[in-house]
Amino acid sequence: MTDRHRSVLAPRRAADPGARTEAAGPEEAPAVLVARAPERAAGLLARLRERGLDPVAAAVIERAPADDPAALDAARAGLADGTYAWVAITSVNAVDALLGPARDAPGAGAGLGDLVQARPSPGHVAERGQLLPGATRSREPARPETDTPGSSDTPGVAQDAAPDTAPAALPVRWAAVGPATAQALATRGVAVDLVPAVATGAGLAEAFPAAPAHRASAHPAPTAPRVLLPLGDLAADTVRAGLVAKGWAVDVVTAYRTVAHELPAPLRRAYDVVVVASGSAARQVARQLGPQAVVAIGEPSARAATDAGHTVLTVAAHPTDAALADAVTEALAKRKRTP
Repeated sequence: MTDRHRSVLAPRRAADPGARTEAAGPEEAPAVLVARAPERAAGLLARLRERGLDPVAAAVIERAPADDPAALDAARAGLADGTYAWVAITSVNAVDALLGPARDAPGAGAGLGDLVQARPSPGHVAERGQLLPGATRSREPARPETDTPGSSDTPGVAQDAAPDTAPAALPVRWAAVGPATAQALATRGVAVDLVPAVATGAGLAEAFPAAPAHRASAHPAPTAPRVLLPLGDLAADTVRAGLVAKGWAVDVVTAYRTVAHELPAPLRRAYDVVVVASGSAARQVARQLGPQAVVAIGEPSARAATDAGHTVLTVAAHPTDAALADAVTEALAKRKRTP
C-alpha cells in the first residue's frame, strides 16, 4: 500500500456550512457529498439527482488487506470444514474480504460462498419474514412461508423448508447486519438466515439466538458452538460481547484494515450536506474537510460524527438509499429554516 493511502490530512477550518446556501443563486442546486466510493453510491446519487440536488460521491476511506492474512485463511478453512454454526457479518467490506468478488463480477470464479453455502441461495434478498423478535430471515420467493421450529441445536429459530435433496441439518447459518450486507452475501451464493430489524452491531447481537443449552455465564463453555465474526481492524467489540453473553464461542478475525483515502483536490470544497455511512468515514471527513453538516446512515455513525465535531442534521430511518435520500431532503429543509 502506498503512503498516499496511509496519509491523513490535518484538520483545517472549513467554510461555514451555511455560507454556500445563503450565497447560492436560485438556479444553484444544493451540493451534497456522499462519502462513499462511487460504485457503492450509485443508487443514492440517482435518487438525489431526481430531487434536483447536486450530489457527488467520493471515498474517504478504503479497505486494505489484513496484516495477518493467515488468520483469515484459517477462518475460511474452518468455514469449509464445518467448524462454525454461524457466521456473523457486519459490513459489505467483511463480505468482500471473506468471500471474494461476487459471482457476476468480472473474472469471478467459484468462491468460498460455493463451498460453504448451506442450501440453494435465493439469489437475492427476498421479502423478510419473522425469525426472532426484532429480526428477519431471507427466504426463497418460490416457497410457501413456513414457521416450523429450527433444528434442535438452534431452538426457537425458524428455518426454510428444505428440499428433498438437502441434508437434515444445515452446516452453517449466516447473519447479516443489514439489507446491503445481506444482498452482498446473496450475490455470492450465500443464503442469509438472520437480518436484524435494527441494522447495527447492537441490533444484530440482540436478535441473535442464544447458543444451544445456554446457561448464563461470564464465559462460554469450552464446547460451546462457535461463531465466526470477521471484522475490520477498527470495529467495536459490541457484537462479540453480545454473542458471548448468549453462550457462543466467538472467533474474531481481522478481515481487513480501514485506511484513509484522500479526496481529490476538486472535491475539497464547501457542501450543503455530507452523507456518512460509518464512523470511520465521519472521522475522515472531519480530518479532510473540517466539521460539516451531516446526514448519518444510523445512530452509531451519528455518534461518531458528533464526536468528530460535525453537526448531525438527521439520521436515516433505515440503512437504504431511499431512506438516506429522504434524510438528505429533511436535512436541507432544516438548513433552510435555520436563520
